Amino acid sequence: MKNKFTILGCGSSLGSPWITNYKGRLKNNSKNIRTRCCAHIKYENLSILIDTSPDIKSQFLKNKIKSLDAIIYTHEHADQTSGIFEMRPFFWKNKKKIPVYGSERTIKALKSKYTFCFVPKHGYVPIMKANIVNKQFKITKNNKTISIKPFDVIHGMIKATGFLFEKVAYISDCNKIPNHSLKNLYGLEYLILDCLKRSKHPSHFNYEDALNLIRLVKPKKSILTNLHTDLDYDYLKKNLPSNVFPAYDGLSFNF
Repeated sequence: MKNKFTILGCGSSLGSPWITNYKGRLKNNSKNIRTRCCAHIKYENLSILIDTSPDIKSQFLKNKIKSLDAIIYTHEHADQTSGIFEMRPFFWKNKKKIPVYGSERTIKALKSKYTFCFVPKHGYVPIMKANIVNKQFKITKNNKTISIKPFDVIHGMIKATGFLFEKVAYISDCNKIPNHSLKNLYGLEYLILDCLKRSKHPSHFNYEDALNLIRLVKPKKSILTNLHTDLDYDYLKKNLPSNVFPAYDGLSFNF
């Protein structure tokens, strides 16, 4: 049984095309149809979700994901969290609360926005158990364990979280990596990294920023995600270095 990482969604906050059918510079290519940022870790018999995008139901069905053991959150913004209520069937299926992991800030915001998921409210039974993490933690099921290390990244006005496991790092929303977090990015097999636009942005890496970080930390392979409507898949494929790949929904690799 191979461990597998899957990009469930690689689009920016509105996905592509937008609800107005705006596509920007994107050509007609199925890999330019992007749902909101989200990812999945299959490790041994563990099924772990990174963020719950607004598109999470279709992402699970499309990728035939039938189990869920835990959710880890990068931050509290709506494009990463608003699909949280879709997780209720896994609470019913597992007959126990779904463990949720995130920074103190993220967990506090989740409990405030989606109170019914964590405490009894309006007759709803809570479906989740919140865990604040600021150092390496473990998720275990049937004697199988994965260790995951969270680290701080700057995402505009807030701190978001990157995650490191098994020489894979995932950073979906970020415009700066603090020095104390950079050490987590050396010696990687895979770096999945925010690359929002061609132009500069106050809370995300742009194309140039992402490539500069990749040159600095030198992962074996990198995947650019959180892609806006000005970053066409074929354009990226043609212009990126040979070990850097544009994400597309459903892209997966073994680790």
